[in-house]
Amino acid sequence: QVQLVESGGGLVQAGGSLKLSCAFSGGTFRHYAMGWFRQAPGKAREFVAAVSWTGGNTYYADSVKDRVTISRDNAKNTVYLQMSNPKPEETAGYYCAGREGHSSEDVGQYEYWGRGTQVTGSS
Repeated sequence: QVQLVESGGGLVQAGGSLKLSCAFSGGTFRHYAMGWFRQAPGKAREFVAAVSWTGGNTYYADSVKDRVTISRDNAKNTVYLQMSNPKPEETAGYYCAGREGHSSEDVGQYEYWGRGTQVTGSS
């Protein structure tokens, strides 16, 4: 059974940055496209970024593409999300997700989800 565990969240001061990690286990990591999504209280879960199984193709939401980098290390079974200067309105739980096959921006296309890590941006 695939399991995903996020880490690295916290409070980020204005102008700061943080790097989220997601550890994958229970399957063959290189068979999975990986994504990061976020969900604020009372709002729907939304796409942030995705990476192909090779790491060669990355995709970003328009709202974050200048401040976010997704990457993966297939030797460590880990996917990362580097965020610069998160805005207060980007305060949310950030979730890692995996699916076999191609990357997707669609929440419903992902089979496996972590429990999330909280990111709080301050002004």
